[in-house]
Order: sequence, then C-alpha cells, then structure tokens
Amino acid sequence: MQRLKPIFKRSLLTAAMVASSLSLPAFAQEQYVDAVQHLIDRGVTVTASFDAPGGMTGYVGEMQGRPIAFYLTPNKEHVVVGTMLNADGENLTEPKVQELVQGPQNEKAWNTLEKANWVRDGDANAPVIVYTFTDPNCPYCHRFRQSAEPWIDAGEVQLRHVMVGILKPDSLPKAATILGSDNPRDALKENQQNHDNGGISVDRTIVSANAKLVRKNNQLMSSLGLSATPSTYYRDGDGNIQMKQGAARPGEMPAIMGSSKP
Repeated sequence: MQRLKPIFKRSLLTAAMVASSLSLPAFAQEQYVDAVQHLIDRGVTVTASFDAPGGMTGYVGEMQGRPIAFYLTPNKEHVVVGTMLNADGENLTEPKVQELVQGPQNEKAWNTLEKANWVRDGDANAPVIVYTFTDPNCPYCHRFRQSAEPWIDAGEVQLRHVMVGILKPDSLPKAATILGSDNPRDALKENQQNHDNGGISVDRTIVSANAKLVRKNNQLMSSLGLSATPSTYYRDGDGNIQMKQGAARPGEMPAIMGSSKP
C-alpha cells in the first residue's frame, strides 16, 4: 500500500487495497460535504466513517470492486486518499478496512461458499474447514493440496474444493467430470495423483450434465472479485474469516490450517 497522499486523481486507484466490495444502506441517504461528494461522483461508494487522528474523519468504501480509504481534513475542505501511518510507521488504515469492509465481506463470502458446489477433501468430522477455489489444471492448487496433506491426513482439516474451470479450455470439462462423478472425492484424488500427466480423463456425458455447476462456481469466484487460483478462505485464531489469493507460502500454512504442521 502507498503512503498517504494529498492529491486525489491518480492516487485514487493506487491507494485502493485489493479485496471485495461492501455497501451498507445506512449511508445511502447521507449528505456529504463537497470534498467527499466529489469522490462519490467519481465512483466511490462509502461504506462507513470513523474518527481518525488529527481531528480528521476517516472513510472506507469501494471503487471498482476495490476497497478504498480516505480522510476528510478538519476544515472539511480537503480529502486525502490512501494509507495513514503513525510516527512509528504503523499502518492505521488497514485495520479499519479489515474491520469495516473486508471482515464483513469475507463473512458473507463464507456463508455463500457453504452453499456452493464443492468437493470435500478429508474427514467430514475434521474440526477445521478451509474453502479453496481449485482449477483442475492449476499447478499452484496442486501444490497447495500437497502442502495441506499432513493436516488432512491427520484428520485435522477438511479442505473443501470449489471446483472452477478458468485456466485452460479443458479446465471446465475436468471440473465438471469431478463434480458430477459418482464419487467426487475419488475423482478429485485421481486428478491430483495424475496432475503431472494431464489429470483426470474427461467424461463428456458427465460434463454435459454438470457443466452448469462449474459455471456457477466460476460466476461465484468472479463475484467475489477473485482472479487467481487457488483463492482460499479460512478462519484465523480469533475466528475471523481471512482470504488468501494465490499460492500460500510455507510459513502461511499453519495459519490457514489452524495449527502447526502435524
């Protein structure tokens, strides 16, 4: 994230932090001072406001599907768009974005994912649930599954694969073959075991009946503002929903899996 800047125009998008959008009806009818209204006229949707240091009023909102934060000066004549740091270099903006935008949005996404078309990988009684968008052709999804294997084998985590088909022409047919098979778990395992050799063989009969399920998952992924696989949702130690887009580094796995490596 960039440091706080006093100029609006080009800093607007670069100051925005990647996540999904959230808007609350309570702000729909509120009247804003001109400095804030100019941002709204340019496409910013205000989600919430809060008291900020220096007598300023902070705002978090969304622009083009990306969270944005900005600050209204005490004289209410200027807005400063971007990230606020204190004298110790601490980021004061990110926690507010997490609390007021990303946190509620991730909770909403979690509830939606529970109803999505996914394949359970691991013990149904495993206490930790992790959702991940998986493309059958995605090498990073494959590596993520390999990294998660110790937790899955130990019965500590159930990895719920939301199957999508976005990377290659045969991604959707493969995903549909997995979702529509008599035993999706075995089909998923087959794709994992044969990943380096092209993965699961496509069954056209299954695909014709189940392609719509994959397309629905594709649409869900897009609606959440995600553009990479794997994209993974998990609960942190405080019970808050977090999202990791792209491949997880080894040091991130304990947090995603909810415990140290078995």
